[in-house]
Amino acid sequence: MAEEKKIKMKAPAKKIDKAPAEKTKKAPVKKIVKSPAGKTKKAPVKKIDKSPAEKTKKAPVKKIDKSPAEKTKKAPAKKIDKAPVYSPTLKKIYSEEITSAMQKLFNYSSKMEVPRITSICLNMGLGDAKTNSKNLESAVEEMTLISGQKPIITKSKKDISNFKIRKGWPVGCKVTLRSTMMYEFLERLISVALPRERDFRGLSFKSFDGRGNYNFGIKEQIIFNEIEYDKIESIRGLNVTITTSAKTDNEAYQLLKLLGFPLREKPVNQEVEEAV
Repeated sequence: MAEEKKIKMKAPAKKIDKAPAEKTKKAPVKKIVKSPAGKTKKAPVKKIDKSPAEKTKKAPVKKIDKSPAEKTKKAPAKKIDKAPVYSPTLKKIYSEEITSAMQKLFNYSSKMEVPRITSICLNMGLGDAKTNSKNLESAVEEMTLISGQKPIITKSKKDISNFKIRKGWPVGCKVTLRSTMMYEFLERLISVALPRERDFRGLSFKSFDGRGNYNFGIKEQIIFNEIEYDKIESIRGLNVTITTSAKTDNEAYQLLKLLGFPLREKPVNQEVEEAV
C-alpha cells in the first residue's frame, strides 16, 4: 500500500532560471535632445517700417463747398389746404351777436357770465311698449331720425297698478343732445318744424321752471321733415326740455328770444315784477 501511494505522488515542477536582464529590466528609451532654439524660440517676424504719413494720416476727404443759400435754406414745405371746420349757424350767431347783446341788457362784466344753452333733451312716452314691441322699435327709429342720435329706452322705476306697469318695464325712449348736434336740432326746430304745427301761435312764456330751463310739448312727430307720413304706425307726441346756464327765467327768456325762439311776448306788468 505504501508503494502505491508513492507512485501516485507527482514529481515536483522544475523552475527555469531566467537571466536577470529578462526578469526586471526593459530596453532603455532613447531621449531626443533638441537644440535650445528648437525648444522655445520661433523664427522672428520681420517688421515692415511704414513712413510716418502712412502710420497716422489717411487720405484727405474732399469737401464740396456749398453756396450760402444752399447751406441755410431748405426746400419750402408744401402747404396742405385744410377744409374749414364746420360750425352751425346758430352757434356763430350766439358767439358774434347774442353775447354782446346780452351783456348790454344785463350788464355782465365778462362774456363768460352770459348764459348759454347746455343741452336739449327729447323724451317720448309709450303706454303699450311692453305689450307691443313693434311700437317701441318704430318710436326709437323715429327719434333717431329726428335727433340724428341713437336714443336710449327708458324703464319704469316702480310698480304702478293703475297703469298696469311693473318695475323695469320699458315705458318710452329719450335722447340728450349737446354741442353741434344740439344747435343743429334747434335750428331745424325753430325754422322748419314749429311753423308746420297746426294752429301754431307761439310758445308760452310760462313754461320756465324758475331756474332758467324751458319745457314744451309737441303733439305730432310728423312736423319734422325727417319723418315720412306713410311709414309711421301711429301719431305720437314728445316733450322737449331746453337746459340753460341762466340763473333766472328772465335771462333765459331773453336768450331764447335772441336765438329766434317763437315765444309769446310777456305782458309789461310781469316784466316789471320780475325785474323788482
